[in-house]
Amino acid sequence: MAKKATGKFTPKRRRKKLIPNRVRWNSDVIVDLMRQFDFPYVPLNPGASFRGLHDSMVNYGQDDPQMLLCPHENIAIQIAHGYAKATGEPLVVILHNLVGLLHSCMAVYYAYIDRAPIFIMGATGPMDAAVRRPRTDWIHTANVQGNAIRDYTKWDDQPHTIDAVPESFARAYSVMMSEPQGPVYTCYDATLLETKQPHEVRLPAIGKPKVPTRMAPDPAALARVVDLLVAAKKPILIADWTCRAPIGYGDLVALAETLSAGVIDVGARLNFPTRHPLNMTQCATDALKNVDLVLCLDTRDSARITHVLDSVTRKTVSKVPKGATWIDISFADLEISSWSTDYGPRMDADIRILADTSLAIPELTRLVRRRTVRNKALAKRIATRGLALEKLHNATRQRNLKRAKENWDAKPMTTGRLASEIWDVIKDEDWVLTAGNLSGWTHRLWDFDEPYRYPGAALGTATQIGISLGVALAHRDKKRLVVDIQPDGDLMFDPGALWVAAKYKIPMLVIMYNNRAYYNDWEHQIRMARHRGTPVERAYIGMDIVKPEVDFANLARSMGWYAEDRIEAGKDVGAALRRAIAVVKSGKPALVDTVTQFR
Repeated sequence: MAKKATGKFTPKRRRKKLIPNRVRWNSDVIVDLMRQFDFPYVPLNPGASFRGLHDSMVNYGQDDPQMLLCPHENIAIQIAHGYAKATGEPLVVILHNLVGLLHSCMAVYYAYIDRAPIFIMGATGPMDAAVRRPRTDWIHTANVQGNAIRDYTKWDDQPHTIDAVPESFARAYSVMMSEPQGPVYTCYDATLLETKQPHEVRLPAIGKPKVPTRMAPDPAALARVVDLLVAAKKPILIADWTCRAPIGYGDLVALAETLSAGVIDVGARLNFPTRHPLNMTQCATDALKNVDLVLCLDTRDSARITHVLDSVTRKTVSKVPKGATWIDISFADLEISSWSTDYGPRMDADIRILADTSLAIPELTRLVRRRTVRNKALAKRIATRGLALEKLHNATRQRNLKRAKENWDAKPMTTGRLASEIWDVIKDEDWVLTAGNLSGWTHRLWDFDEPYRYPGAALGTATQIGISLGVALAHRDKKRLVVDIQPDGDLMFDPGALWVAAKYKIPMLVIMYNNRAYYNDWEHQIRMARHRGTPVERAYIGMDIVKPEVDFANLARSMGWYAEDRIEAGKDVGAALRRAIAVVKSGKPALVDTVTQFR
């Protein structure tokens, strides 16, 4: 059985000794705050707007927290994003005035919709136009710079005096870490950072809570949920952000086992062991067929998993029978945006509880157990239900194993063959998969038995390599084998991330998912062609990554990586992976370029 994850990911850090200057600068206060709030790393791309802060970090702070130089602001944000997903802890990211902020916008948006806490710090100005450098300072300065990302951050602020900075910093941290979590942005005037401290600046009190307590459920509403759960014949649990690091995984297992209820993992985080007999994720259609109660746990968009989508007409049909009871326990409208519609369709639930599932789930388990202890007939019915679900789970697993063997010797290899070959090599390692799941094959075949095995589903293109780097950084000191199954199109956006891994000795294994195309969109064009009667064979135009084909191995070598050249046959993957893993265990990153079929 999977272990329950508890506590912080890392202990409080031992800091290098501060080296005060004879003159105290305002920018020193920011260093004091970063250390007081225990930030370990600061990904950044250099910028003159925070040159005063940079000097304080290098000399006063002795590069502690450690700066991580990134060749693009997107990579800096994504490293913090991946680190937060893996650990539950935030990093500071520093962005150069207006232009650096605008470079980062897409990465900030993805962090926002993925609930990643990131403390984004910027600089602007000088706001005093009388001291701006000609042209450069003018075109790099904005009025209320946070407006650029205000629609997809939880909060932003631009304090005008050094005495206002500590309160702004502490509030930003609290807002960022309060659930539902997300990125925040604080911006400082360049002149403010470069000015001598006028007097000693008061910092937030040490030892006081930095973040408020979690949100508990309404006891009366929770009691009603328990009544419905124990009365249901075929309940099912749907989890999305339920098991965010480092909480929730063991608690959800306990609730599912107490009820013998199937669990469908939507996948924003790893919510449930893949080989647990109550895991219904791979057989969701069959599992939902006859359910009479659906309990959504921190699930933003339940329609994704409970409906069948026609990708051409965009019409959906529910898999859940009419008359089933729907219950929602989540942060609901607390995380809704007036700009982005990332919140999904509104659930017309019978009971809606605004609460943190990390508190609601253990309490539900306790209340249900109390009922089953006193009611032998109920306990027997629950046990019988569990046996039926286990049978469905096992049958689905056998079908997937059989499917993986189809076209086993095809060249280029199938995605099922690649997933099988990787698993055969890493299954005895203490491994972590960063983001991509090889079109679902990893979760069909691998044993995700610990909460840290997978920080959550991949996001849009131009996110995975940076996020994977942050995940690898998070696990570096624990000596885990971090595996990134890396789409080729995604890496083409941010190849500079490879350089960061080599420079800062972040060991990770990148296995290219090289299908030589932006195939997700290619599939859409195939659907359109069939729907409209246009030539399917022309759907590839504007989608394929060939002529020339990218030499990912040499690209990686040019940035200091070990790399294995293109592999098209599945039989050659295992040996290449073992050679690469030996390099990763020595503390260096390694890439294996595997060429696959499209799916």
